[in-house]
Amino acid sequence: MPTAYEHYLVPVLFRPFAEDLAARAAVLHPRRILELASGTGVLTSALTRAAPLADVTATDLNEAMVAFGAARAPGAVWRQADAQRLPFPDGAFDLVVCQFGVMFFPDRAAAFTEVHRVLAPGGRFLFNTWGPLTTHSFAAALQAGLERAFPDDPPQFLPTVPHGYADPTQVASDLTAAGFAVEEGHELTLEGRAASVADVATGFLTGTPVRAAIDERSDGPAVQATVVEEMTTRLGRGPVTAPMTAYVFRAAA
Repeated sequence: MPTAYEHYLVPVLFRPFAEDLAARAAVLHPRRILELASGTGVLTSALTRAAPLADVTATDLNEAMVAFGAARAPGAVWRQADAQRLPFPDGAFDLVVCQFGVMFFPDRAAAFTEVHRVLAPGGRFLFNTWGPLTTHSFAAALQAGLERAFPDDPPQFLPTVPHGYADPTQVASDLTAAGFAVEEGHELTLEGRAASVADVATGFLTGTPVRAAIDERSDGPAVQATVVEEMTTRLGRGPVTAPMTAYVFRAAA
């Protein structure tokens, strides 16, 4: 899964937002950065370039992602860690960043409280989260393909997890409850560019938990053909450019 995720999804979906988030981080002139849910390291690499004087510690719950990311972004110190129980002392960092990871935290209140604990007074928490599924052209087209392939029981991973924390008012409320002062929270739309919709479909269907849902239900190649056909109808053939919307938050401890 890390290989498919890195090859097919990172350049299209995640690199544009990683460059944006790293630039926002660099403006804060951090010296000690903790990254949560680092995945394969696309934001990690951007951070080490944008803030070369900072010490970057990258973490992920998944050991396979940690191993993959450590090889891809060796400029950071990599550790396996649960965001809800961070293995770091109080006030150890002046910036905590997270790209499209907070949606996956089972207990966001616990995770945000832990982030607040490991930040020095005045430190910042900088992260993004996807907007509603309808505002992400690639994901919406893929979900439509899944609903066509499984009209009675389509996989619900995309609308309920990656796009399931898409109410900025709720996000701000959760931050405040954890002791943060919300400094910034706004909508950001960037464009993703893919060589083909087939590449994006391959990434979602083999490099995310959607893969397990399909394996439980039906024949993978047949499903992929249906999904690609639906995505092509919606987004077109050949190289594809499509808008993707996220929310960016910055909060102070």
